[in-house]
Amino acid sequence: MDALVQNFSYYKDLVLVLTAKEIKVKYKNSLLGYVWSVLNPLCLAVVFYFAFKFVMKVPVENFTLFLISGLFPWQWFSTSVNASITALLGNASLVKKVSFPRYFIPLATVLNDTFHFVVSLPIVFGFVVFYKVHLTAAWVYGIPLLMVSQFFMTYGCALAVSALNLFFRDLERLVMIGLTVLFYMTPIIYDMSLVPEGFRQYFLLNPLFGIIEGWHSLFLRGHVDWGLYLVSLLQSLVIFGVGFALFKKLSWKFAEVL
Repeated sequence: MDALVQNFSYYKDLVLVLTAKEIKVKYKNSLLGYVWSVLNPLCLAVVFYFAFKFVMKVPVENFTLFLISGLFPWQWFSTSVNASITALLGNASLVKKVSFPRYFIPLATVLNDTFHFVVSLPIVFGFVVFYKVHLTAAWVYGIPLLMVSQFFMTYGCALAVSALNLFFRDLERLVMIGLTVLFYMTPIIYDMSLVPEGFRQYFLLNPLFGIIEGWHSLFLRGHVDWGLYLVSLLQSLVIFGVGFALFKKLSWKFAEVL
């Protein structure tokens, strides 16, 4: 029992150190620091607001809040997946010389972006107050529940791409293309009411659909869509399971490839 506690304490400290390193590297020689974690989605929100609200005149209520409540979770997912592609390559010396669970490296990358998502939530709250959206008790449990679902999906994807990229270096470019397609196939900058009814059923095949719609439902309407949440949670757990199994299967070759 004591050995188990010691191992847990050691691994916990290791994950914290790796995550802290990721945060320090990201803000190294940066004057604005934390601001960069919210500046990109805010700038995108401004561009999309102008294009869709003023030019195309999309009839979506509280459109700025709608945009950022989808763009902030999207940034968490896309940044984590993009960074995880080269996570093992960037820590090659650790992988080859130190004995520890290799899946801690992509975990640190995902936790880094999870931290940035959490510290961006006050921006969302500010827009909620600005638009006078009614705050409900669902926020208390809705935010942690949605974060759990998104974390497992993001971590599963991060495990898969970090392992596969060691053996297939063109994966980085393919993932960039895939993320671009996924962005426009997910209701981040448009409401589902604008999608033709015959196509809406196919959006359920997109594992990000339930999560983004969940954030929209929570921040704009103050409730959790339990049916959609359970579907997205199941999808997230499946993706995590597949990603973890793939990572574990390939991990014994990591040192050799690096």
